[in-house]
Amino acid sequence: MNNSRVRALLFSNSTNLGSLYLAHAGEAILTFLGGIKSVFFVPFALKNHDAYTDKARTRFKEMDIELTSAHESRGINGDYAIFVGGGNTFRLLAELRRRDLLTSIVRNVQEAGVPYIGASAGTNLACPSIMTTNDMPILNPGPFDALNFISYQINPHYPEPGVLHVDSGETREDRIKEYHEENNTPVIGLREGSWIELENGVSRLRGPKNAHVFMPGITFQISAGSEIERNFKSIP
Repeated sequence: MNNSRVRALLFSNSTNLGSLYLAHAGEAILTFLGGIKSVFFVPFALKNHDAYTDKARTRFKEMDIELTSAHESRGINGDYAIFVGGGNTFRLLAELRRRDLLTSIVRNVQEAGVPYIGASAGTNLACPSIMTTNDMPILNPGPFDALNFISYQINPHYPEPGVLHVDSGETREDRIKEYHEENNTPVIGLREGSWIELENGVSRLRGPKNAHVFMPGITFQISAGSEIERNFKSIP
């Protein structure tokens, strides 16, 4: 990982069922940003950048935060926080590579301490790779390597206990265990309405729900407030 300057909020989702866009995230975002009043928005996980930007801009305006979109701007200003929205993770990574923005995001977040906020695909992007996304590979983004702000993978939208979530005979748990047949990196199954907060090199689970932790041959639950990396070290 990464260094202790990285500050991040990584949301499983941007919209809870029956709620408005980022309704569950507003208080956490405002606390995280402190006095920062400008956000650099990355809309590339969706096809219609203008419509997506309008939606995000309206919500951040309600929080008294000005939003500038990456498709409207020439580059990232260090006075901004960065918000990477959800959508298709493969399209997001491909477009960031095409626009040569990956290095710029890493430099701003790791070296300049610019706060990073991700939701869904934006959360996948903060991981070492995008290999635990739920999205279809609708295009080829090149290597799956991502921003590597954390030392583990996240699987957003992880289903609630008792919800089978079967797709073609496979559960989400089956798919993550298949990932561990070829990879050793731990995976956090992050449920809707929950997020991970990274400060001073320590990441904690936040929100109202437990998360599901997967390691090769091991799976267990952690509760809100848990220090995530400490759980990895406690397993023999």
